[in-house]
Amino acid sequence: MEDVSILLVIGSAIVISLWAGKSLNRFKLPVVIGYVLAGIILGKSFLKILTPQVVERASLINDLALGVIAFLIGAEFNFTRLRNLGKLIILIALFESLGAFFLVFLSVSLLTHKLYLGLILGAVASATAPAVTVAVVNQYRARGELTSTLLGVVGSDDAIALIIYAFASSIAYSFMAHQGISFKQAIIYPFKEISLSLILGAGLGIVLSYLLNKCKERQDYFSLIVGFLLIGEGLSWEFNLSELLVVMVMAMVGVNLSFRKVEQSLGSLNIAGFPIIASFFCLASTRLDIHLISQIGFLGFVYLFFRILGKYLGARLGAKIGGAGLNIRKYIGFCLWPQIGVALALAIVIERDFSSLGKEGVLISNLAINILLFTTIFTETLGALATRFSLLKSREINL
Repeated sequence: MEDVSILLVIGSAIVISLWAGKSLNRFKLPVVIGYVLAGIILGKSFLKILTPQVVERASLINDLALGVIAFLIGAEFNFTRLRNLGKLIILIALFESLGAFFLVFLSVSLLTHKLYLGLILGAVASATAPAVTVAVVNQYRARGELTSTLLGVVGSDDAIALIIYAFASSIAYSFMAHQGISFKQAIIYPFKEISLSLILGAGLGIVLSYLLNKCKERQDYFSLIVGFLLIGEGLSWEFNLSELLVVMVMAMVGVNLSFRKVEQSLGSLNIAGFPIIASFFCLASTRLDIHLISQIGFLGFVYLFFRILGKYLGARLGAKIGGAGLNIRKYIGFCLWPQIGVALALAIVIERDFSSLGKEGVLISNLAINILLFTTIFTETLGALATRFSLLKSREINL
């Protein structure tokens, strides 16, 4: 199986993911769960068709998908949209992301006595997947203050999660790669990496905007965006910078300087990127290793409990500071549990960045992706039910 054509692997992953997603959608479940289940069944824990060796040869899909995901997130962060969202939504998104990060970081660090593991899992915990939330809202045709606020929060959450990950992973990497460094050095290393990532991303965004404004044909807009997306990722690897942050900032700058032309290309990017992202989720999920259940055990429960608690308390605090109504304060924290999506993308980045740091790096990357995949079973199902409950109690849906 290891000698099979890589094109056959990628093509099969796309078709299988599409079929699995459509099958789940018939039961009103988010299609992304189908992609993940397909990968788990085909992966090393069950059928062993997509072995780690085969999946490793298709790693280019990971890079392409991560670039598309980061660009789509950055393109949503235009200043006009932020002004329309208002202070309340930004406060809730900020506090719920940071709440999950800090509670998971503290609990995992105290449990394992590994500060870097707490930082990594805390960063992954900060992300919320909008797919389940949007599916529930659409299924029940929810309308109202809570619904509008919720959609704004999940739309802003992923960008905050990428920034948190950039800081947390850089500090964790510095501690692991440079034994004996001071806390000051552990801050300087990541600050330098993040600053350079922001500068490179902003510079690429300015050049992209300038060239877009010179183009007349719509297909040229799309070609430029894809080209710069790949250039941004390539330069990130060359200079050891955060590719997610570089591409996200590039998209954010580009969409604010050339809103109309970037906006016109996003539909095409979504269509072209869809099979890449679907196969990415499928191939990433093949990494689930049921033999690690005994190692994950209590750590997985701690991660799940404190992530949910951090989301709830953080959202409630942000809503209170922002002066939100009673329904938003009481219920929005229950709607932010789903995690598969950007969190899985972060887990793949962790595997690539940390597996080179010897046995401990491999262990941490395996723990991160397996804890995420195991807890997804609970967060996606319970998250959908909790969102439905919240919208029902706030009287924004009628059954």
